[in-house]
Amino acid sequence: MTARPDPLLVLDVVGLTPRLLAHMPNLAALAASGSRAPLRTVLPAVTCTVQSTLLTGAPPAEHGVVGNGWYFRDLGEVLLWRQHNALVGGEKLWDAARARHPGYTVANVCWWYAMGADTDWTVTPRPVYYSDGRKEPDCYTRPAALHGELTAALGTFPLFSYWGPTAGIASSRWIIDATRHLLRTRDPDLTLAYVPHLDYDLQRHGPDDPRAHAAAARLDAALAPLLAQARAAGRTTVVLSEYGITRATRPVDVNRALRRAGLLEVHTQAGMEYLDPTASRAFAVADHQIAHVYVRDRADLPATRAALNGLPGLAALLDEDGKRAHGLDHPRSGELVALAEPDAWFTYYYWLDDARAPDFARSVEIHRKPGYDPAELFLDPLDPYVRVRAGTALARKKLGLRYRMSVVPLDPAPVRGSHGLLPATEDDGPLLLCSRPGVLPAAVPAAGVKALLLDLALGAADGPGGPRDPDDQESPHAP
Repeated sequence: MTARPDPLLVLDVVGLTPRLLAHMPNLAALAASGSRAPLRTVLPAVTCTVQSTLLTGAPPAEHGVVGNGWYFRDLGEVLLWRQHNALVGGEKLWDAARARHPGYTVANVCWWYAMGADTDWTVTPRPVYYSDGRKEPDCYTRPAALHGELTAALGTFPLFSYWGPTAGIASSRWIIDATRHLLRTRDPDLTLAYVPHLDYDLQRHGPDDPRAHAAAARLDAALAPLLAQARAAGRTTVVLSEYGITRATRPVDVNRALRRAGLLEVHTQAGMEYLDPTASRAFAVADHQIAHVYVRDRADLPATRAALNGLPGLAALLDEDGKRAHGLDHPRSGELVALAEPDAWFTYYYWLDDARAPDFARSVEIHRKPGYDPAELFLDPLDPYVRVRAGTALARKKLGLRYRMSVVPLDPAPVRGSHGLLPATEDDGPLLLCSRPGVLPAAVPAAGVKALLLDLALGAADGPGGPRDPDDQESPHAP
């Protein structure tokens, strides 16, 4: 009989850094009794890109996930936060494990691109979109019966604490409890869980704010029962992060610069302006501290550079050579990739008059905005009636009526933290912890995590298809 692989629990504690670990005694104890190493992330250091690298062992140039979203040239649309696993190229971790150990079982709790993935158990946020425009919290599961099981045990997935002005610990607690349920009832060989809580207050207040430290302590306490359950079951626990969030207070309006230069076009409906990507000569998909700049005709590259060079807060524009050096030379990337200064980040804003902003700009609308919007973490501080209007909208929602939650500020000034660039120091960069002592090299490149997890689960493999030592997985694109 073939021996069972060593069972693994892999927790993606997004935003975890050495500085924050000092406020998280349970994770610090795991590191002290086990192993700890810096994780060398990839550019852009954003969720979808880094997770795809962790699970495929490939850079963005190979797996194709060049950000949390991009311009789909064949559709003429900017789309962020897609969920289909087929968007991620390359061999996935579980496929490599099954090639060596047929029947290897995997549970995915909220890692991205979960839908359509060949995992045994899947849980991922998925609202109910009613035909009248209402949106209600929910999740998608596979098998489908798992949905009712989790909802009966834990309640409805708390979507509005997963993102938006009310984002908080409740969603991470639900994810942790769902993970514990799957460990107890299914006992997968590999369990992946994405725990997002640190993303919120670190972007709201900055990583050095006492409220960010308190968020770290709350999350650590919430993780304690899961860590204890894994330890009691003899399960190896790996805790990693995708990036560190650094203090950033300067918004950079990259699309407004392109519009003022006559390169970006909009169309107007009902007095509201909408980005027209198919007509624009150049526009940007802003994604935290990086932005993919799409230039329809390469003859407009000089004009695009001229419009952006010297823009306060913009540090560099990567051309083809620059993208290649960072493993971003993929057809989904922009013709140019803009990098922000360390204390700056890119807005998606393209209108020049707030009176012409589309109505979705004041709402949490991650699928309609042509770029990432961290202002969605806030209620508009300039609106004295914002809480009254939010309460009225919530009352309509509870009555089953259509509602509009227009509470998000158009002024991004409250944002205090961002990410996306490669870290300047290890203290501000991501970490990898393991409950086993002596199993980590001095540093782990993101492209080496897949091989490391295979080694922890199945032991070192010989031959051309097996994982190599993590030290040999160094990507030429890692910092």
